[in-house]
Amino acid sequence: MFSSLAVSNEELERKGRIVAEVLRIPVDQLESEFSRILDVLGFESEARSRCARLFAENTLDGVSSHGINRFPRFVQYVRDGYIRVNAKPEIRHRAGAIEQWDGCLGPGPLNALFATDRAMDLAKECGIGCVALFNTNHWMRGGHYAWRAAKAGFVFIGWTNTTSNMPAWGAVDCRLGNNPLVLGVPFKDEAIVLDMAMSQFSYGSVESYQIKSMPLPLPGGYDRAGVLTTDPSEILESRRLLPVGYWKGSGLALLLDVLAVILSGGLSTSQISQQQAESAVSQVFIAIDISQLRNNLTIQESVNDIIEDLHKSLAADETRKILYPGERVLHTRSENLKKGIPVDRSVWEEVQKL
Repeated sequence: MFSSLAVSNEELERKGRIVAEVLRIPVDQLESEFSRILDVLGFESEARSRCARLFAENTLDGVSSHGINRFPRFVQYVRDGYIRVNAKPEIRHRAGAIEQWDGCLGPGPLNALFATDRAMDLAKECGIGCVALFNTNHWMRGGHYAWRAAKAGFVFIGWTNTTSNMPAWGAVDCRLGNNPLVLGVPFKDEAIVLDMAMSQFSYGSVESYQIKSMPLPLPGGYDRAGVLTTDPSEILESRRLLPVGYWKGSGLALLLDVLAVILSGGLSTSQISQQQAESAVSQVFIAIDISQLRNNLTIQESVNDIIEDLHKSLAADETRKILYPGERVLHTRSENLKKGIPVDRSVWEEVQKL
C-alpha cells in the first residue's frame, strides 16, 4: 500500500514522466464527484458523505491506488451486487473485549470505519478492544483507519485477508493473499503509521506505476520466465508478486490469514478465492487505550526520543532524508492541499463518465 508513495510528486515532475498526463484536482472537487456517483448508486446521505470523503482523503495523501484509481472498480462491484450499498454491520458474538461482527457485504470502507470506532469504544471500556469482521468487502487503504485511531490517542493494529494473489515462497501458483497489515501510534498532533501489504508492492501500487509508464524502484515480482523484474506490466501479466522479506513475508501472510479466520469466524483466502470476485473477506481491528497504561505520562517523550534518534541516521543518499512510516504522507498531503491532487487524466475522465 505505502509502496505507491515511494516516488514523490516533485520527483515525477522532474523526470518528466507524468506532467503532460496529470491534472491537479482540488480535494473538494474530487470528493464532490465521488459523492455524485455514490448518490446515483443509491448510497444514503451519511454513508455517501463518509465514503466519498475517504476516497478523496486517500487520494489526497498520495495513495491513489486505493483512492481514485480504485474507485471505478468499487463502483463496478456495487453494480455487480458484490457490495450492498446500505447494509450495516450486525454483531454476532462478544467475549470480553473481543467482538465478532457480520459485515453483511456492506461497503468495505464504511464497515472498516465502524469497526475502528467500535474497537476504540471497547478500548475505553477495557483498555484494549478487538473487533473482527467477517463477510465484509475491501477496506481500500488500511492506513486510513490507523490514522483515525492514532490521532484519537489509540495504538491501532489491523489487517485483512484477500483473495489468492501471491505465491508462497518457492511456489509459482498463487495460494496466499497479500494480506495488508497496519500499525498506528499517536505522535504529536499526527501519527506514525505503517501500512504494508505482504507483497513488496500491492497490486494497486503496481497498477499505479503501470499507469505512469514507470518501472518499480525495486524488483516487485516475476515475469513469465520466472525472473525478478521491475516492469509492472510483466508482474501484472504473471500474477507473481514478490513476498516482502521473501519467506518471512510469505509466512506472515499465511498467519495473518489464519488469525483473521480464527478471530472473525469468516472466510479464508482459499475460500474467498473460490468466489467470482474478492468479496466476503475477513478483517481484524484492535485498539489500545494507552492513556490507561502505567507509563502513559512518559509515552510521548519515549516516542519522541525514538524518532529523533531515527532522524539522526546517516543516509546512504545524501539528498534523501530518513523518514518514519507515514512522515512522507504529511508532506504529500500539505503539497496536494496547496496545489491540488495530481490525478492521471485518463483516470479522471473514466471517473467522470461513471
